[in-house]
Amino acid sequence: MNFEFATASRIIFGSGKLYDLRAIVAEMGTRVLVITATTVTRSSSLLELLDEGHIPYSVFQVTEEPSVELVQAGIKQARQADCDLVIAMGGGSVIDTGKAIAALATNAGEPLDYLEVIGKGQPLTQPPLPVIAIPTTAGTGAEVTRNAVLASHEHKVKVSLRSPLMLPRVALVDPELTYSVPPNVTAYTGMDALTQVLEPYVTHLANPLTDSLCREGMARAARSLRRAYDDGEDNAAREDMALTSLFGGLALANAKLGAVHGFAGPLGGMYHAPHGAVCARLLPFVTEVNVHALRDRDPHNRALERYDEIGQILTGTPGAEQVVAWVHELGEALEIPPLGEYGVTRAAIPEIVEKSARSSSMKGNPITLTHDELAGILEQAL
Repeated sequence: MNFEFATASRIIFGSGKLYDLRAIVAEMGTRVLVITATTVTRSSSLLELLDEGHIPYSVFQVTEEPSVELVQAGIKQARQADCDLVIAMGGGSVIDTGKAIAALATNAGEPLDYLEVIGKGQPLTQPPLPVIAIPTTAGTGAEVTRNAVLASHEHKVKVSLRSPLMLPRVALVDPELTYSVPPNVTAYTGMDALTQVLEPYVTHLANPLTDSLCREGMARAARSLRRAYDDGEDNAAREDMALTSLFGGLALANAKLGAVHGFAGPLGGMYHAPHGAVCARLLPFVTEVNVHALRDRDPHNRALERYDEIGQILTGTPGAEQVVAWVHELGEALEIPPLGEYGVTRAAIPEIVEKSARSSSMKGNPITLTHDELAGILEQAL
């Protein structure tokens, strides 16, 4: 048995932990680039802490999901302000933007020199600016991953900038920051978090360390995702989902994902569809097709046993059929919209399948799905 496990240098978890930030920043940098969403009120407490500590900062607002152009603008601002530390506070888009800016601010060239699939895929040669990642949603686990997903409008696809050097220096996870997230976003991000502890559990790169995180994450999501959706002030449910998101980030960074995220990159690049909503809609159909394909073509694959175990974790009854039924029911309960609501059409399916088959995440799927199987998943998700 051989595996590696890498994560942020320091993980801080707990309600109210945001207020420990001033002392952390004082140890790490002197001039901060603060990456935040367009609604700066979400980060007002962070800016107040920096003001109280007399720590100079420059604010860069993320106006869209991370793109090559957005990151280039952030790099320019970071260099002009002579920043030596990045704090990214927000959802996965904000944190991915922060990690990409931090990485490319210290490395020469263009983003396409380093991007996977559509770029040259060159390795980073210089350490990025240190990053403090502070999630305000419970979904992507981006605070502990070693990549940033960027959209290329030119290529109409989302791909990763990836390097072990991109792991944040500090991941600060305060569940209180998620209390104000509205129900629909709670549903999308929560389903993404669930996907990110389910897919690494059945991938061929799973290992005992990621397995333990995935099992714990799935159990917490099973008992708390609906509760957090129904009542955003349910402190225990919000804490469970923040942990599920964190565990998912740790797992995917070390054991890959699967077909759900294999589709999500191209779909996110082609349509204005939230990443979490895409993953939420696809999870039941991908799970069902994976189970059928494994039984038909690779019945001795360890992943089939894993799906049986997932049934026990999620429902209390072992069996892959339990998993399929449970995730379908969950999607309906959380009112996850079909892909057609984002403009996806049957005519676009061949192009989506072609792009998805080349994605990095698709290579983590427990079995290689045929083009017909991939097309069938999209048909059902419309």
